[in-house]
Amino acid sequence: MMRTSWMPPAGLTWRNSPRVGLGLILLATLLTVGVGVLGPSAVTLTLGPRVSLLPPYYLPAGLVPTPGEWVVSGVLFAAVIIGGVGLAVAVRAVRDGWTPKVWRVFTFGVVLNVATLMVPPLTSADVLMYAAYGRLQVLGMNPYDITPAAVFRSQFDPVLRWTERPWQDTPSVYGPVMSWVQLLANRFGGLNMHDIVFWLQLSAFVPFLVTSAVVVWLAHGDDQLKGRAALLTIANPLLIWAITAGAHNEGWSVMFAMLGIMLMRRTSVGAGVMIGLAGACKLSIGLYGVAMIWGYRRQPRKLAGLLVGTAASMGLLYGLFAPGSLFAALRNTSYVSVGSWAQPFYTVLTYFLPVPAATGVLGVFSAAGTLTVAWMLSRVLPWHPVAGAPEGVTPDRDPITVAVRTALLLSVGWLTTSLYTLSWYDLIAWGPLVLIGATRLDGLMIWRGVFLSLSYIPGRGLDYGESLSAVAARIRDTFSPAVQWAVLAVIAWWWHQDALRRRAERTGPAPTLRERWRGAVATLSGYRDAVVHRRQPPGGQPPGGSTPGGQVSGVQASGGQISA
Repeated sequence: MMRTSWMPPAGLTWRNSPRVGLGLILLATLLTVGVGVLGPSAVTLTLGPRVSLLPPYYLPAGLVPTPGEWVVSGVLFAAVIIGGVGLAVAVRAVRDGWTPKVWRVFTFGVVLNVATLMVPPLTSADVLMYAAYGRLQVLGMNPYDITPAAVFRSQFDPVLRWTERPWQDTPSVYGPVMSWVQLLANRFGGLNMHDIVFWLQLSAFVPFLVTSAVVVWLAHGDDQLKGRAALLTIANPLLIWAITAGAHNEGWSVMFAMLGIMLMRRTSVGAGVMIGLAGACKLSIGLYGVAMIWGYRRQPRKLAGLLVGTAASMGLLYGLFAPGSLFAALRNTSYVSVGSWAQPFYTVLTYFLPVPAATGVLGVFSAAGTLTVAWMLSRVLPWHPVAGAPEGVTPDRDPITVAVRTALLLSVGWLTTSLYTLSWYDLIAWGPLVLIGATRLDGLMIWRGVFLSLSYIPGRGLDYGESLSAVAARIRDTFSPAVQWAVLAVIAWWWHQDALRRRAERTGPAPTLRERWRGAVATLSGYRDAVVHRRQPPGGQPPGGSTPGGQVSGVQASGGQISA
């Protein structure tokens, strides 16, 4: 019988205590909010003057001294690590029998996210670029053709002036849906960057909230899985940090994609419309589209409905309303992010090759790696049926179960081998990861996310002190890539061990190392005897006058002594 208390069974330790896990998650969020409350700093964005009572809130300038860059960065380093440890402890508690009340964990996560919304965004200045692209649309310009820098360098603008490096000279890479969200935030916020950012923060949180609710709904019927769903989505400190604290828009594409999967048993056309809307946010969500196609592969009529719905929504949005955005969105394929597995190799290759050639070479390995990792995981991940499957239908025949599992395979394959990978991209994998149940991927995704998050503290295009820059560079250039490679190595080892197990089931247990050594010695001995036998002359006499009975070239062994 599953336990519903907040403490694990007697005799277990803090390593799987729900109180410890959730307490550390709470502490990580408090540290994050505390840094934001202090106001503009080396890690907290400067949003310009505030003209309304809207969040985000922070202490007035001059009330407290501006905190040093090492103070705020050190606190955030600690917050990310503490949050990762807390999540690992809580996940282990669920694995060891804790059945959390889903409404408690979900409410806990909502409170943590709302508290994070109340302070300015941290470390990443991407939200300022979202505001800038919306501002360009307000001015009647196309954000896919015109850059913010092209405007504010020639004329004063109350919004564009607050943008930061390094993306000021980059046109928008987001789909038409995201462009409309950015435009609406500018309509609501007016000429004040502070207010525009609040609406963008809210627009980042709401789809994340909906995505979490959809994942919990897909886990209905299993109390422990529902608690796990709430814990690893809305209450996940790594996602709170990446999505809400950074005000990143990743939730939009994942929200539409998860809604599409949820509709697969009811209407294939509706599922297609949703995945088309997801693709009109970010093209990378096309991995979910492939997964949904694979889920319908045995149902041609539903597959056709899915394709029709996708073409109707995505084709209309890209083809009619924003044809240039499709090509703009492909720009991300030419970037290599710091902290990824490819970053050290990119640095070396660019000494010998032009940048396009270097990214081209790495891109080939990336594509091959995505398919390889996805195939390896397909051999080791369990088949966990998604609730609501028709009676008598096996998991590998249920479209939603197939789509969820395939989405996880492709997402993790892409995330772990992509040239451009960031901590907020991981949202694409956490939803299906929840529904598969507890596996080794839980820990791999946690620690991958921790080090990718650390790689962007501080993450703004400012000039930092020499010591902080050196530490940040080591995390980005050495530790995070090493962890990303370690994740790939663990997946490969996991697959290898499973392959050995499968072979043992077919042919018996694999030989031990000692047995392999003895076998190799016996093989060599047999080979030597065969060579000697082939050299014997006709008549059976060994070469060199050897005779049976122990004489060797006139020398006889007697009692352990050699005598002539």
